[in-house]
Amino acid sequence: MNKVKTYRRIARYYDFLDAPFERFRYQPLRRVMFAGLGGALLDAGVGTGCNIPFYPEGAKVTGIDLSPAMLGRAQARKEKLLATVELREMDVMALDFPDDHFDGIISTFLFCVLEPEHQTPALKELGRVCRPGGQIRILEYSLSENPVQRWIMKLMAPWVRFAYGAAFDRNTEQYLDAAGLQLVEKKYLYRDIIKMLTVRAPSGA
Repeated sequence: MNKVKTYRRIARYYDFLDAPFERFRYQPLRRVMFAGLGGALLDAGVGTGCNIPFYPEGAKVTGIDLSPAMLGRAQARKEKLLATVELREMDVMALDFPDDHFDGIISTFLFCVLEPEHQTPALKELGRVCRPGGQIRILEYSLSENPVQRWIMKLMAPWVRFAYGAAFDRNTEQYLDAAGLQLVEKKYLYRDIIKMLTVRAPSGA
């Protein structure tokens, strides 16, 4: 199903469905994702704006999403929190920003949603708009090596695919070379099922 249609359908329920995970799993990870960042930042795949409370003080943040319905929820959260983030409807594979525009980029679970053929184009665009030396931090799921946890995740996979258009096994790091990006660090932040990839474009790229 088209991603825009998927998220138009689920947008009104998204925060409710994710509430237990958000409270007990995701919020501490969002703090880690933004730790040490500042300046001009891109929140790629801003969704309903769950990252907004964790934006660094003084940072100039732009949040993009392909889904108008999800952006509407993010706008409501922005207004409630009196945040200064700029929200824009945009495709991560065709960013309307100049080269080297951002000091850092955050992407939380966006690459779980992107299909395999869209991973490299999206990574190339993030690398293009991130300044040399700037970090791109990607948070995504990974299938657990624990047999029981892995079985549970595979059991949930059809629902996750239907509801979110997402998958647990994107393994985004396999596309970094083709996108001209370097893996700086791969770190699991929750068990062995949620990892943060810290990547950057080579100097002079």
